[in-house]
Amino acid sequence: MEHAAFQQFVYLFWIPFFPLLGAVYNGLLGSALQRRLGEKWIHAPAIVFPMLSFIITIAGFVKLTGLDPHSRALYCNAWSWLHIGNLNVDIAFWMDPLGAVMAFVVTFVGTLIHIYSIGYMRNDPGYWRFFSYMNLFMFSMLILVLGDNFLMMFIGWEGVGLCSYLLIGFWYKDEKNAVAGMKAFIVNRVGDFGFIIGVFLLFWGLGFSLETFDSSSLATVTSEETHLNSSLVIREIEESLQIESVHEAFTGKKIFGFSLVTLICVCLFVGAMGKSAQIPLYVWLPDAMAGPTPVSALIHAATMVTAGVYMVARLHFLFALSPFAMTWVALFGAVTALYAATIGFFQYDIKKVLAYSTISQLGYMFIGVGVGAFSTGIFHLMTHAFFKGCLFLSAGSIIIGCHHQQDMRKMGGLKTYMPVTRWAYLMACFAIAGFPFFSGFFSKDEILWQAFNSKDMMLPGGGKIIWLLGIVGALCTSFYMFRSYFMTFTGEYSENPHHVPKESPKQMTCVLVILGFLSIFSGFVGMPHLWHVHNLFETWMEPVFESSSSLIASEGYTHTLEWMLMGISVAVAIIGAWVAGWLYKNRENPLPGKLLASKKQIIRIPYNLIYNKYYVDEIYQHTIVWLIMNLRLALDWFDRKIIDQLVDFAGTAGRWLGRFAGYTDEKGVDGAVNATSDMVIFSGLKLVTIQTGKLRNYLGVVLAGAIILVIANYLFF
Repeated sequence: MEHAAFQQFVYLFWIPFFPLLGAVYNGLLGSALQRRLGEKWIHAPAIVFPMLSFIITIAGFVKLTGLDPHSRALYCNAWSWLHIGNLNVDIAFWMDPLGAVMAFVVTFVGTLIHIYSIGYMRNDPGYWRFFSYMNLFMFSMLILVLGDNFLMMFIGWEGVGLCSYLLIGFWYKDEKNAVAGMKAFIVNRVGDFGFIIGVFLLFWGLGFSLETFDSSSLATVTSEETHLNSSLVIREIEESLQIESVHEAFTGKKIFGFSLVTLICVCLFVGAMGKSAQIPLYVWLPDAMAGPTPVSALIHAATMVTAGVYMVARLHFLFALSPFAMTWVALFGAVTALYAATIGFFQYDIKKVLAYSTISQLGYMFIGVGVGAFSTGIFHLMTHAFFKGCLFLSAGSIIIGCHHQQDMRKMGGLKTYMPVTRWAYLMACFAIAGFPFFSGFFSKDEILWQAFNSKDMMLPGGGKIIWLLGIVGALCTSFYMFRSYFMTFTGEYSENPHHVPKESPKQMTCVLVILGFLSIFSGFVGMPHLWHVHNLFETWMEPVFESSSSLIASEGYTHTLEWMLMGISVAVAIIGAWVAGWLYKNRENPLPGKLLASKKQIIRIPYNLIYNKYYVDEIYQHTIVWLIMNLRLALDWFDRKIIDQLVDFAGTAGRWLGRFAGYTDEKGVDGAVNATSDMVIFSGLKLVTIQTGKLRNYLGVVLAGAIILVIANYLFF
């Protein structure tokens, strides 16, 4: 199709291509360069290429601002790819306001993480391999968010899954790390299967035949519309669903009595569950902490885990057609937000605390897109990238400063030794807890308000239930995050006194300062209308979600109620932080120790349940994994005892049949052939004796023959 409505921007191609160049450079040359020339030749290109992508992203952003809001998109068709009949899929890139925000987050935060990694990964033998994988990760995520069709999205979707496997198991010589990488890869394959089925169903559902329409509606369908229906280009599918006849046919289709559009959305969300670690496919994410800390920051803040949220937001025009699917997304998000937040109560590995925090925050993003507040969900995705990136990189700074110690019980007092890291971590804690005027306050509070005000939930009182789960989750978040802060930075340093912690190098602390600053101020671009200010972020994103806005309904509650709910949100943030400070500040309160030492079942049972993460991994191990492993043994037995025996029997029968055929051939066919030849030879040998060369013998034979003929004639004739 022609894309005259979109501004051509040839440089769009280079945004994902530059990180790919970095990955290829280090992948092919890195090992030799690291040995001969040093680490500078590794990290310099690995940082410059993503930085160039960031610069082009900013240029694209600026170009978008100069366009009319309703045609605010940049397009670049790199080359033709798949043309079959009316199906045209190209290597093409498309940047609208949503794509611009996602590309900005990936390139900006990703570049900062690369800079930070110089200090964190110094002297690692796999330095070149690390930066090659990191660049490849950014390439895959940029393909996912900028690709204009489902096949491009799927390439990026699978690419980030592959890179997560490579980076989580980066230190693969440790079996635990290798297993964690494989776990992430396998769990994501489960989700990816749902994603593929959803895309297949969508493509099938949009393809229509003559039987789909009556004669009156069929007359209105043009050849151009037929082309749109057979497309895998996301915006073309959105356009096709604006055609009344196509919309009615598509939404009216059912499979086994189930609405097709609902089934498509549920399958696609299964894919999002895997990538964005929602119940029940979240189990890979905590184990992903086995990788280097910059990897954790890249996965959790800028790339992989946000892919599912982005996908739901990008396909808003589909999800908005199914109130059931929207309820499904929001409810799973709310349950995940609360569930993961409670697990953070009793985690002592600082990275594990942040891992469950990520799962919980992703739940809030899904609440946002699930209740139809798509721009708010993406806004929280952006602010989360800043404060979660800051938290993870601060944790990495702490781990390096404490000589690779991750247990918070063996830390304490670090505010004296690591002041920059302390302040960055504290600012990010304020942001994630939702303290007023910090970035997380604006994004998370707006999500909770939109959930409360939602009218489209299929579950009776669904919006209020989701708000309640979300507000309790916010209380838990404030508690466990400030628990981690007070255990880590207050009191006295409790590890080996001969190893005094020290602040991280400037490459690391400068990144922390930038992300800490954004954790404070980035929320001001999305201040709610309640404050009588212009919501810049919502205005920027409004054209993207315009086609589904008419399908989203709200209860229309007053601003007074919104102020009250905001007050409750602020109160739970303060209460959670205060309780954490009371229990853990300076490690002076003996109550936590007494509670943990208590033998009372009313305390031990909840503690053991939460400390062991609700035994979900054990349940998986004793159900799904047990079933698969035993199925493997059963199939192995079937293969050895049945299939192999049938093959052996077939081989034995074949041998005996061969022997019989050989005997028949030798004694029958060959015998008959040989007997014929022997008879001919024998006859020849006898007849040859007639040829003596003596005339009298020949005359004797002639005379004898004549006599025989005379006698025969006399006797018979």
